[in-house]
Amino acid sequence: MDDKTRIELEAATFRRLTAHLQGRTDVQNIDLMNLAGFCRNCLSRWYGEAADAAGETLDKEAAREIVYGMPYGEWKAKFQTEASDAQKAAFSEASEDR
Repeated sequence: MDDKTRIELEAATFRRLTAHLQGRTDVQNIDLMNLAGFCRNCLSRWYGEAADAAGETLDKEAAREIVYGMPYGEWKAKFQTEASDAQKAAFSEASEDR
């Protein structure tokens, strides 16, 4: 596979992943962190870091809006719930293992 095709496929995969996560507002970031070790905020940070490495200016909120599909504050107000004690305990345990 040539580099151009690989990059196009990677970009399409990223767009599909973000669209999937935008549609699954029932899945909280803490659930993603507990199960996969990354969340929407991680994706947005990685996006921003990639932009920076490419010499592009992309602030944290703009990167989050790309991943969340809306301003982060709006997403939090609409969809974020308080983490349960079990979720918090699982996060603490997983953090110690990393």
